[in-house]
Amino acid sequence: MSLVDIRYQATRRTPEEMLGHLRNFTLDLKFSAGVWFFAPGGGRFHDRYVDKITMEQVLEIAAALKPYGLQGLEAHYPNEVNEKTLPLFKKFGEDTGIRLITIVPNLFYDSQFEWGALSSPLPKVRAAAIQRTKDTLALNKEIGTDFAIVWPGIDGYENAFGLDLMAARDRFAYGLAEAMDAVPGVPVAEEPKPYEPRARILYGTTPEGILMAQKAEAALKNETNRKLLAEGHSLVGLNPEAGHVLMGYEDLAYAYGMVMEYGKLMHTHWNSQPLGNYDQDMNVGAISPEQTEAALYALRMYGYRGYFGIDINPERMPVDRALINCFDAMKSMNDRINDLDPEKIVFCDHHPDRSRGYLEALLIRARAPYPDRLSPLPDLDMNA
Repeated sequence: MSLVDIRYQATRRTPEEMLGHLRNFTLDLKFSAGVWFFAPGGGRFHDRYVDKITMEQVLEIAAALKPYGLQGLEAHYPNEVNEKTLPLFKKFGEDTGIRLITIVPNLFYDSQFEWGALSSPLPKVRAAAIQRTKDTLALNKEIGTDFAIVWPGIDGYENAFGLDLMAARDRFAYGLAEAMDAVPGVPVAEEPKPYEPRARILYGTTPEGILMAQKAEAALKNETNRKLLAEGHSLVGLNPEAGHVLMGYEDLAYAYGMVMEYGKLMHTHWNSQPLGNYDQDMNVGAISPEQTEAALYALRMYGYRGYFGIDINPERMPVDRALINCFDAMKSMNDRINDLDPEKIVFCDHHPDRSRGYLEALLIRARAPYPDRLSPLPDLDMNA
């Protein structure tokens, strides 16, 4: 697999350089989707609402979504993709052009991971988690994905009293590094989530994820991996999910932009989520669309070129309609931010004392179906 170069993300720009960049760069909305939610199963409190379908049927639905913008698929090992089903995904990619962009090791569901996976204090269990990660990285390398996502969903705790959490964090980061050294050259994107299914998940917020990435990279020993790091590449990055970020009361634009500051935004997951609460995986734009718009603009400012992964749980809606709604929501938001005058945005950022209230007024009109019915837009003197 060829390494996707994301070193550009950490570029710092002067106001003049930022304005030039914004005038010449817009986001390319390449959508991906996780095959796990095409036929959602039951939850803790209710049975499944849709029939279980085969992977062939999942891929048939996915193929029909290509005209709407679907370009990539995501899947777990060994659940949806494994040594037996890999040829199916390969042929699907050849036939449709919709490629498998990541294979995710399932390190959270099996009963053996009751006390954690990569962070488990039980040597045999941790060894099994490391081996599954190695096997997953090998499949990523074989099919030529862009990265592997690792979610530490079961790596955490309910009661912190007496726990050696420093040791638990070490076990997670160093176990990940061990697996990566066994299959060098495959980037890994950690997906932070503050809680659920554990009361507190290790490396669950954006800053914690960045710290883990740096810690795991520092532990890499394989010559190939060390060479890539010496060239300035990131091998451990992040895949922030909108819902998880908001569960932790973080701000989307701030969180996504912080990951790019360190050149570590390997992928993005999108949905809707109220602040805090349980992980709802609602359709993009269903609530708090202003958070999504601000995050999209931040990605535009820093030149994001990766995929926009949709991660939803459409229990009460056909998955194809849910995905099309998400695609349309993001397309409309992207059009809206592209219609804004970047010169005025940059001016408001660097001259807040001379643009009091202007940006808010500008956004109100950008979101209004009939802006001509509103009060006149305030004056903005950028020549004073």
